[in-house]
Amino acid sequence: MVKIKLRDDVKEFENGVTIAEVAKSIGMGLYKAALGGRIDGEYCDLRTPIEKDCELEIVTFGDDLDGKKTFWHTASHIMAQAVKRLYPDAKLSIGPAIDSGFYYDFDCDTAFTAEVLEKIEAEMKKIIKEDLPIERFYMEPQEALDYFEGNGEIYKYELTKEHADKGERISFYKQGEFTELCAGPHIMSTGAIKAFKLTSCTGAYWRGDSKNKMLQRIYAIAFPKKDMLEEYLEKLEEAKKRDHRKIGRELGLFMTDELVGKGMPMFLPKGYTLWRILEDYIREKEIKSGYQHVLTPCIGTVELYKTSGHWEHYQNNMFPAMEVEDETYVLRPMNCPHHMRIYANSSHSYKNLPVRIGEIAHDFRYEASGTLKGIERGRHFCQNDAHLFVTPEQIKDEFSKVVDLIFETYKDFGITDYRLVLSLRDPDDKEKYHQDDEMWNTAEDALRDVLDSLGLDYTEEIGEAAFYGPKLDVNVKPAVGAEYTLSTCQLDFCLPAKFNLTYIDKDNEPRTPVVLHRAILGSLDRFMAYLIEETMGAFPLWLSPVQVKLLPIADRHHDYAKKVAAELEKRGLRVEVDTRSEKIGYKIREAQLQKINYMLVVGDKEAEDGTVSVRKRGEGDIGSMGIQELADRLEEEVKTKALK
Repeated sequence: MVKIKLRDDVKEFENGVTIAEVAKSIGMGLYKAALGGRIDGEYCDLRTPIEKDCELEIVTFGDDLDGKKTFWHTASHIMAQAVKRLYPDAKLSIGPAIDSGFYYDFDCDTAFTAEVLEKIEAEMKKIIKEDLPIERFYMEPQEALDYFEGNGEIYKYELTKEHADKGERISFYKQGEFTELCAGPHIMSTGAIKAFKLTSCTGAYWRGDSKNKMLQRIYAIAFPKKDMLEEYLEKLEEAKKRDHRKIGRELGLFMTDELVGKGMPMFLPKGYTLWRILEDYIREKEIKSGYQHVLTPCIGTVELYKTSGHWEHYQNNMFPAMEVEDETYVLRPMNCPHHMRIYANSSHSYKNLPVRIGEIAHDFRYEASGTLKGIERGRHFCQNDAHLFVTPEQIKDEFSKVVDLIFETYKDFGITDYRLVLSLRDPDDKEKYHQDDEMWNTAEDALRDVLDSLGLDYTEEIGEAAFYGPKLDVNVKPAVGAEYTLSTCQLDFCLPAKFNLTYIDKDNEPRTPVVLHRAILGSLDRFMAYLIEETMGAFPLWLSPVQVKLLPIADRHHDYAKKVAAELEKRGLRVEVDTRSEKIGYKIREAQLQKINYMLVVGDKEAEDGTVSVRKRGEGDIGSMGIQELADRLEEEVKTKALK
């Protein structure tokens, strides 16, 4: 017998009882809702036998991502089974659960059009209605290879061979006539998938390598209840309305061009105006905080990145190297190494530390085409980057100042929904991280101590650190969609040593400084995308590319409108005049669609009185005002960075 603790209760079961059987013993409702379980904290398949005393948590859909991924992974198998029923010659590759649903990549001669996706959905419904039990079994390595070779499943064969070469037994799951290579976990039958939707289809290279064949990737979502799917689809529609790519195009902020290249957005005049506002804003804050700004090249030698360790740990995210005469260069993915060399350019004493080097830096990273998303994720972007060279004794104070700067900035932009994450290395990952256990333990303990001493609430996540050190990530929760990181501050004992950086301490001895890598706005591109989606393009006055638009009623009012515009421009306001020969109602509607903050209608009466008729975005007509009165009002609104 084994004793199993379930919340506050302890029950005895036969040795080898499965998680599913324990759930059924509690009640059929829990059994039907169960997706997996945690045995002493480790997430396991429902079929897992329990052979020792333990603590067990039955996992349902709820808010548990592991449970959701189990559910979605099962749905991905149902999708693959439906495709194979409809298109037997289709080749299967991979179909993982992700944080927002699941996808499956297929090699199929039939194009997955909207009509084809409807057919796949219909077949999936049949499989769900059949309520097929899902069984787990194993094959010996050679048996598994023979199975996939005989079925012509070239991608599954390649994946199986990697495991077979290690002598491992190969795990499979079977539902009806469909058998899938899979480590699991999965739910007990296909009937539990009550609601689903295939959301899109894109191209994806096999294993993300452009040298391999392009496959068709179907994205989808699934839920245990229909109303959950309806709520999700409503959020999806809201996300489409807020999509920064759509709004950016409508407001003329930025563009993309295939001839220029994928992931290389270009900012149009209005978009670049917003860009400059962000750049000026953060640079002014940094100058007041003692930062010195520099300008460094967008490329560097391969030797530079070999010294830093990026070549070893980050090469897959870098563009291919370029041969120039007798040197090899790469487009830089980040500018840490450049700043290390700037620090090394002169000698330093503990008396002149910290040294704070800042830059709005153009960087380039090779991102797979399927991951590109407007200005939120591109192959070229600009980081609001800085590196603080400090003594060990200064870590807490400088880190605290960085955190304060983040919070001050978020207050100015009205960002309130965010959480702090202490991102740590995965000590088992020998490829991603610089291997120095003592350095990592020192850095992680130091950063944890600083966060605790500052009284900050944070969670810890394994495997999210930079390759050279742990970091604090500030993850924002946007109006729609999953959270993502805007700001970060990384603690680095590694790169200063690699570049042999020193300062002279108070005992006149050379010591290695510690570096804080930090980005307040993150990348300006992503920060702008965040602002666009949060405001839906209706920016507060201080951020708007066009703050005021003059709308003359007739041609004879053009001169007066231009005179008013000139007066407002003297006060630093961004103004446009609509001189088109259109009716005033049309001009107002156009200005509203362009999300203009203030629309000033001028006609005979306004020209005679020296006033303007003011319409405010979201409020409509707010009456007549004198030019100076209005200018004072707008100037104050900009100065205080009013959000509404």
